[in-house]
Amino acid sequence: MNRRTFLFAFALAALGGGCWQNRPATAPAPIAALAPATLAVEPFGTLPDGRPVTRYTLANGRGMTARILDLGCIIAELQVPDRQGRTVNVVAGSDQLEWFTKGGPAANVVGRFANRIANATFTLDGQEFAVTRNAGKHHIHGGREGFERKLWAGRIVKASGPEVSLELTYHSADGEEGFPGNLAVTVTYTLNQDNELRVNYRARTDKPTPLNLTNHAYFNLAGSGDILDHIVTINSDRFLQADNDRIPTGEIASLDGMAMDFRKPTAVGARYLDTGLKPSGYDFTYVLPPHGAGELVLAARAEDPKSGRTLEVRTNEQAVQLYTANHFSSEKPVVSLGGVTYGRHGTLCFESERFPDAVNHPNFPSCVLRPGETLDSITVFRFGAK
Repeated sequence: MNRRTFLFAFALAALGGGCWQNRPATAPAPIAALAPATLAVEPFGTLPDGRPVTRYTLANGRGMTARILDLGCIIAELQVPDRQGRTVNVVAGSDQLEWFTKGGPAANVVGRFANRIANATFTLDGQEFAVTRNAGKHHIHGGREGFERKLWAGRIVKASGPEVSLELTYHSADGEEGFPGNLAVTVTYTLNQDNELRVNYRARTDKPTPLNLTNHAYFNLAGSGDILDHIVTINSDRFLQADNDRIPTGEIASLDGMAMDFRKPTAVGARYLDTGLKPSGYDFTYVLPPHGAGELVLAARAEDPKSGRTLEVRTNEQAVQLYTANHFSSEKPVVSLGGVTYGRHGTLCFESERFPDAVNHPNFPSCVLRPGETLDSITVFRFGAK
């Protein structure tokens, strides 16, 4: 083992280790009255190159279950109870490996850089870099073989108790998809008895590199149909202006008087035809209020009026992207778990993240991770019912 390999093996191993105060209307049952949370492991098929895929099932003892793959850190299924205690899957997913390998829209971890980089180029410390062009002339979500297509190494951190945790690690080599630096990444999923799924991203590098990690979960709190009647609130009074390719212009604009303003609870379908996007809907970056590096703020909230299910998204990140599946096709809908189909506006995403294309905008907060630093990004998805 050479020195570089040793250093990154050490770094990878080392990684193992606000605002609104609204809470869900249904208070959690006393912990002592609940069965302990559990974590089970099973094989989930084989990739074309022969590598086995593993599925981990995290269950919290009060009706919530998350099934997670070591392929792409994908949340393949997320069962959540409604006001009557009835559970349905609330993310686009499948119980068939082929669905994911053929590009089904999944709740995967995307990187090395989520969202977009203009013209797939950037200059960092005086050196120009070209990354993969996979969105016309631009870069999006880490490239053609981003983190969502990688097989991560899984390790059970906590197998039972009030909460259970799964750790997934990946070493992204220097030059992968054009990005500089060897990057050691760990994603930890923790499910607790408050119906919270916590996602913790940690990373270290040996060269300066742009880094933006998120989970691209496609949520539908009803479990079927569209999300136009979902009531959404977003804790933001500013957004990033973007061009027709959804590349930020550099302007951070006020939401006052805009169809994209969700400071007051609003149905997705109330103004989705007025955003100016084609196809219609939402695909905007919302700037979150200032907060400390380790402070979790309530970024967004969604509610399905029919089932009563609610979702709160808390994060220490800088922004959240709302996307409403504008490019899904109602003529050829996505066929998800159990045969449920999602057409246009069948799901919505809350992607906690750094600013898109931040590496090309000096006025944006830095997205660059440097040697000696550790990325410590946290997002919590808290589910409830009212």
